[in-house]
Amino acid sequence: MTLQDFIQTALAEDVGDGDHTSLATIPADAKRRARLLVKEAGVLAGVDVALAIFNEVDPAFEIDVLIEDGAAIKPGDIVLTVSGNSQHILKAERLVLNTMQRMSGIATHTREMVKLLEGTNAKLLDTRKTTPNFRLCEKMATHIGGAENHRFGLYDMILIKDNHISYAGGIEAAITKANEYLQRTGRTLEIEVEARTREEVEEVIRVGNVDIILLDNFTPDQVREMVQLVDGRFVTEASGGIDETNLRAYAETGVNYISSGALTHQIKSLDLSLKAY
Repeated sequence: MTLQDFIQTALAEDVGDGDHTSLATIPADAKRRARLLVKEAGVLAGVDVALAIFNEVDPAFEIDVLIEDGAAIKPGDIVLTVSGNSQHILKAERLVLNTMQRMSGIATHTREMVKLLEGTNAKLLDTRKTTPNFRLCEKMATHIGGAENHRFGLYDMILIKDNHISYAGGIEAAITKANEYLQRTGRTLEIEVEARTREEVEEVIRVGNVDIILLDNFTPDQVREMVQLVDGRFVTEASGGIDETNLRAYAETGVNYISSGALTHQIKSLDLSLKAY
C-alpha cells in the first residue's frame, strides 16, 4: 500500500458521500485559516503525511510548516498553518489529526526507548505488530523516533519462526528449504531464524546458511551467553517481552538488535488539535 492509497482509502471511509455538516452550514466559497496546535509534550511525527493529506483534499491549500518531523514539541507550539477553502479544511481535519496523533505517540515512545540504548552498540527494531492498513505510517513514526525498520511485511525477508520450524520438520529442514527456495526463485532475501533454547541456537550455528539468529524470550543473562556462543558468526537479535523496564539490560548483553512490538501496539496518541483562526 502506498501513502496515496492509504490517504484515499481513509478519506473514502470518513467522508462517504459527503461531509454533510460542512456542506449544510458553510458556504461553498468560504475561505479560512487553521492552526495545528500541540497540547501535549512529545516528539512530532506525521508532518509529511499531513501535507500529503492536505494536498489530496485540495492542492490549492496554502500551508506554512513551522515545526518538522522529529522535533521535540510542547503544549502551545504551532506545528503548521493551513489556509484555503473552509469546507476542505474540515474534510481533511480528522484524518490529519488521527494520523499525526498516533504517529507522534509512537515517535515519542520510540525516542524514549532509543535513549535507553545510549552507550551500547544495540539498535532498536520495530516489528509487524502494527495496525492493519496503517503500517506505513507507523513504520515512518518509529524511524522518526530513532529506531530502525525491521521487515515491512512477509515479502522482504525470510523470518523462520517456531510455527515455520514445526511445519517444515525442524530447524535444519526449514533452513535448507529456505536456501533452496531463494536459489530456485533467484531472490536475495536475508534469512533470520528464531531460536528459543541453547540447543536450538547450537543447531542454527551448526547448519549455518542464515544471516540473523533471533533469540526469543531469553533472559538478559541468557542472551549474553548466546551472544558469546555465536561469537560474531551471525547477527543477533533479542525479542520477546522487551519494554522500557528491561531494555537496557538486554542492550548491555552485546546483542546487535532488539525488537519490540510495544513500539507500535501499546501506544497512547499524542494530543493535537486543529483550530480555526
